[in-house]
Amino acid sequence: MSQSQRQARIPVYKKILQDRIKEWMIKEFLNYKLTKQGYVDSDILRTPLGTRIIIYAERPNRIIGRKGAIVKELTEILSKKLGVENPIIDVTPVQNPELNPKIIANRIAWAMTKGVKFRRAGMIALRQIMDGGAKGAEITISGKLTSERARFEKYIYGVVYKNGYDAKTKVQRFVGQVLLKPGIYGIEVRITPPVRFSDEFLIKPPSREVTAEAQVQAQQQEVSK
Repeated sequence: MSQSQRQARIPVYKKILQDRIKEWMIKEFLNYKLTKQGYVDSDILRTPLGTRIIIYAERPNRIIGRKGAIVKELTEILSKKLGVENPIIDVTPVQNPELNPKIIANRIAWAMTKGVKFRRAGMIALRQIMDGGAKGAEITISGKLTSERARFEKYIYGVVYKNGYDAKTKVQRFVGQVLLKPGIYGIEVRITPPVRFSDEFLIKPPSREVTAEAQVQAQQQEVSK
């Protein structure tokens, strides 16, 4: 039995699981390889020409590299080591980076590695989020902040939904970590985007529709005059 015939006999659910596992491996590899270059997320699409990988980044030029050197290296690794068929990599910028919780968490982590105090880094990030048009934001930084005992501090501005359907589907959340000399610090960012939520409703003013009886009475008054 040839290898193609063996692959053809693979059940559908196993093929789906294999594809999902490979997508997870690709995303984990990209996240590990491109975190310092501003990697945010990626989409993996199957096309007749191969596998198209769309990388979303805060600064695409840092991922593309000089004359596309980083993209060529990634293409070679994905093809040879991960077995991706004909990978085609596209790098696009993230729309509204101030409303992306992963970008904000990475900014806080980067500032803390440069020696910026956690309170200052958190407040600057909170201001950037609100300047970007968000309805609310919450930043939680945990770890050995001011003593040997771990604790957390939370910075909130605006409205942040914690429970319900809107909190699960519309509020964006990301949890990241940064390693410093005292230990690992956790950074959690929640952002309420400028969209309409379930508890927001608009009351329309009463319309001034003239009834048929009122029109007839008005015409009779004009005739009598």
